[in-house]
Amino acid sequence: MHHELFKAKYRPGCICKGIKLFKIKEAIYKGAKSFKEIAAQTGIGYGSCQSKRCGEKVRELLQKAKAE
Repeated sequence: MHHELFKAKYRPGCICKGIKLFKIKEAIYKGAKSFKEIAAQTGIGYGSCQSKRCGEKVRELLQKAKAE
């Protein structure tokens, strides 16, 4: 998991707002359980696409976190 988080620091999470994937994963790690909670902590979902790009990725990450 540590290596995965390192890579996430450089990968985009929300292109519109310039938020890295690491911030999204960090919010999930800290207990966020929904897109709305992650958006409140990170600022994703409020860019020009209104979560059309990042929304699906966040749903996948939430499902993966629930499975672990």
